[in-house]
Amino acid sequence: MRIAINTNPLRLCRQGPRGWGAERGETRLGRAASAGDGAAVEGATGGAAAGRGPVWLFDLDDTLHHASHSIIPQVNDLMTAYITRLLDGDVQAADFLAEVLAIPDLLERMRFQRRVLDLLARLPGRKILLTNAPAGYALPIGRHTRLHSLFHHQVTVENMWVHRTRRPKPDRLMLQRLLTRHRVSASRAVLVEDSRSHLQRYAKLGLSTICVTGFLPAHARRRGFRPAYADLKVKFILDLLRRSSPSLRKTSHARASHP
Repeated sequence: MRIAINTNPLRLCRQGPRGWGAERGETRLGRAASAGDGAAVEGATGGAAAGRGPVWLFDLDDTLHHASHSIIPQVNDLMTAYITRLLDGDVQAADFLAEVLAIPDLLERMRFQRRVLDLLARLPGRKILLTNAPAGYALPIGRHTRLHSLFHHQVTVENMWVHRTRRPKPDRLMLQRLLTRHRVSASRAVLVEDSRSHLQRYAKLGLSTICVTGFLPAHARRRGFRPAYADLKVKFILDLLRRSSPSLRKTSHARASHP
């Protein structure tokens, strides 16, 4: 299916309280999204033209779904058990990711809003999943939620090797190699993340940055404050849809009512 987009959801940066989007927000986010005005978004199998529109880099946990509700506490428990067994000599260090993310009831613990699919389908440009999680964790979540059908590429920690060294986010060289591979300049890339260190590091490379705060601890949210490393701060990823043009919101509500 091919969906024509004639709105620019990132024009919301020029609105909102306390001058959101002024200076850096208006120029960088506006520049990244302007090429996507009127562009067509295609399914993940077809892809979008390499030289058109913004390219979105989406984090997974606590950005696209609420991992800290039930999944992250379970990971913490598994991590504690793993370290205990490691100290006792019962497990090899190389098994760390496989051990701490082997959650038998992972999909039952998911908290995911289906309207996120609607948002991703409407955003202009290509979307890339960029997560430090292993494929054995991220890909089942993608299939269960159907997120996988909306990403043109999915990058998990197994793909983050440079010069025979694993370099997960927020490594700069790994991201630069990724952008080069996809023929994307930093000025066209938009990073959507909840992790402060990742946003800070990659903003310095010239990427546009959107900070998702809704699942962060209360002390880290600071209502009304937009950190210098973020071009835009939103509580939840769905705010990108709610605060875009009225016609886009109307279409979204109509689809939600008639699945």
